[in-house]
Amino acid sequence: MTDIHEGFRRQGLVRPRDGRVLAGVCAGLGRRFGLEPWPARLLFVLVLLVIPGSQLLVYPVLWILMPNEQTDSTPEVTTPIPTTI
Repeated sequence: MTDIHEGFRRQGLVRPRDGRVLAGVCAGLGRRFGLEPWPARLLFVLVLLVIPGSQLLVYPVLWILMPNEQTDSTPEVTTPIPTTI
């Protein structure tokens, strides 16, 4: 799964941490193709209306496959070192 996430990340397909409504899939697609989030959401819905039922499959699959955006402000998880008295 990390190979898939890295492939999507290299292509610029990541779910941003800001501008999300549900999972950030449409915001990520919009960012990748140079659109604002709301026009990207409308376009996504219009395209998925052409193929009935596809939104039930496409959105969750993209939610799983698209990685979260990595930011430098994300704190690293460290394990505390136990002290002995």
